[in-house]
Amino acid sequence: MFADFDMSKKIYGIMAEFDTATEMVDAANEIRLAGYTKTDAFSPFPLHEIDEALGIKRSILPYLIFAGGITGLLTALGLVYFVHVLDYPIIVGGRPYFSLPSFIPPMFELTILFSAGTAVFGMLFLNGLPSPYHPVFNVPRFALATREKFFVLIEAEDPNYDYEVTRKFMESLKAQEVFDVPE
Repeated sequence: MFADFDMSKKIYGIMAEFDTATEMVDAANEIRLAGYTKTDAFSPFPLHEIDEALGIKRSILPYLIFAGGITGLLTALGLVYFVHVLDYPIIVGGRPYFSLPSFIPPMFELTILFSAGTAVFGMLFLNGLPSPYHPVFNVPRFALATREKFFVLIEAEDPNYDYEVTRKFMESLKAQEVFDVPE
């Protein structure tokens, strides 16, 4: 019945190809409503509505960036306090040892540095990067995802996944083509 599926190969999931973003978003809505949770979508440009369509929750990255900024601010405050009050106290221009206005630039800079570092490394970690290989690269037509086609994937790890049922469901979404994604 499904000639392109070999039972000896481990399958990563089933992927459907669509011509337009609207078709893909509609299919993603139907996939979410059918109860599938281990899904992904691939598009040549960002689609903000796909997160809601697939039921993807908001990232914790903004909270991590805020924590990184607060850590940078407190690190800078501790550093300037240690240097100017405890380690090498010098009275400059009649000011007290701890003169907050003169310490604002380094505090600002470390806040930005820690926030930016947290944003970069947090994004890499949360996205599972670097990841030079992904099973979807095994599908030859997936190269069109960067140019003109739209793809939706249901992973085999999904609790509702059953090969026959999921394959028929994906074909019912009016996809241009449905692919098995080998591991």
